[in-house]
Amino acid sequence: MKRILTLIFILLILILMPILAPHYAAGWKFWSILPPLVAITLAFVTKNVVVSLFIGIFSGAYMIVLQTGPKLTAIIRGFVLMTQEFVLALSDSWNAGIVIQTFTIGGLIALVAVMGGTRAIAEKLSKKARSAAAAQIYTWLMGIFIFFDDYANLLTVGPIMRPVTDKMKVSREKLAFIIDSTAAPIADIALISTWIGYELGLIKHGYAMLGIEANAYSVFIHTIPYRFYSLLILAFIFISAKWRRDFGPMLKAERRARLEGKVFADGANLMSAVDTEKLAVSKNTKLKISNALVPVLTLIVGAFAALFYNGYQNILASGNSELIATVSGNFSFVFLRECFAESNASIALTQAAVFASLLAIFMGWRQKIFSLKDAVNTWIKGAGAMVITVTILILAWSLSGIIGKLGTADFLVGVISGNMPPFLLAAIIFILGAFISFATGTSYGTMGILMPLAIPLAYAVSPEPSFLYMSIGAVLSGAIFGDHCSPISDTTILSSMGAGCDHIAHVNTQLMYALPVAGISIFACFIPTALGLPVYFSLLVGLAAVAGLIFIFGKNPEKSIEK
Repeated sequence: MKRILTLIFILLILILMPILAPHYAAGWKFWSILPPLVAITLAFVTKNVVVSLFIGIFSGAYMIVLQTGPKLTAIIRGFVLMTQEFVLALSDSWNAGIVIQTFTIGGLIALVAVMGGTRAIAEKLSKKARSAAAAQIYTWLMGIFIFFDDYANLLTVGPIMRPVTDKMKVSREKLAFIIDSTAAPIADIALISTWIGYELGLIKHGYAMLGIEANAYSVFIHTIPYRFYSLLILAFIFISAKWRRDFGPMLKAERRARLEGKVFADGANLMSAVDTEKLAVSKNTKLKISNALVPVLTLIVGAFAALFYNGYQNILASGNSELIATVSGNFSFVFLRECFAESNASIALTQAAVFASLLAIFMGWRQKIFSLKDAVNTWIKGAGAMVITVTILILAWSLSGIIGKLGTADFLVGVISGNMPPFLLAAIIFILGAFISFATGTSYGTMGILMPLAIPLAYAVSPEPSFLYMSIGAVLSGAIFGDHCSPISDTTILSSMGAGCDHIAHVNTQLMYALPVAGISIFACFIPTALGLPVYFSLLVGLAAVAGLIFIFGKNPEKSIEK
């Protein structure tokens, strides 16, 4: 059935695109939504993300080449354009850094597993996390602890906590949800993170468009209480875990794990970086927590240090005298903030991962756990397990490039950004950000598209600072919400990989949690705040609504066991 549906999609693309292309060229820009729609729909129908993304990219490339040249050669030219997008995606320095980082952390995870570190830390945490609820809360806490970068969070927390949550019979879907919903939201609101430079730049540019000289960091801090979705989804995780309540598809997954002992469904297409349970640990190897903690802490501390140093060097090389003067004084919070803001995360995190891998090799070799040759082979095996993840990332980036050429995001902005009542502006900005982020699979791109529109628009409606803060918060949290729900988002893909989860299963279960929290953000927070309710009171109302949602609709997946 899935093969038939896939063939039908391909035939429809080949038949309909030549018909639709002239209308797109004539101004019918709503057809630009078709490629991401094809990819997302096929992903849900066929459960095959690679094929779905491939067809989505080709449909967009095919539409583009149909604008020029003979239609008879359009299929070949579309194929050529598609492969060019693959190369462009990988030739981008940021993307290349993420690929290298992903491979390197895969190798590191394999080394730690063979050294017995993963099993040792799992056994230790299992004594403390004596229940599924405790295992989930430990995962949540670790996600908050790695606040400075979402990629570092996703690639570290999942593999470390997976043996623990497996032992406590927590579904892989729930693990993927927890790490996905702590990574971007915590990096988004952290006072120091790899996100902050990009966000400050957007805010500063938006205010400059109004002719206002504003302290972008001060504005950033003022917007944190208005990041309703990010704050509420973090609360949702804790409440759901602490009081052992789930609903919807997640409840089904949790019951399967608790009652049947299956942490993933039969026939699941697992996106596991490294299956640490299958990597052999010698019987003579003494299980030591340090064999996990030292490399992982080196990765975390090294990432922090590398981000700081990289940012500092970038500032010195920038020629910006004002910025250089800021970091040339005494060590301070401002000094740290500016260095993190100017850092290149893909380079810094790769450096930390390589150094942690070298340290793990040295530790294992010195303890005579493996020879240097075996260590390298183990690292390569771990890195090789990341191929499927990297493949999907490259396809997702390529689709993003194609829909950028089609102007999909510009079309969505034009549709929703018409005249609107002031009390609905922030809510509509949030919804628009969600649509763009869902369709394009990128929160960064969505922020870059929407922020220059949202700030002048909000100022025109009301010049009150709090109204501007709320509108900026709506852009940032809307982008994260849409990114959470999108199967073509890189963070969603990395969450599935880190948790060793079926990607579509992760999307399906997370969607049913993200949507209600987004609805609460709109109706309990954004609209009441726009009508005059104090922001912190709105947050309390939103928090109460989240708790009510969980306790009213949630059920204990262990209930039948307790009987």
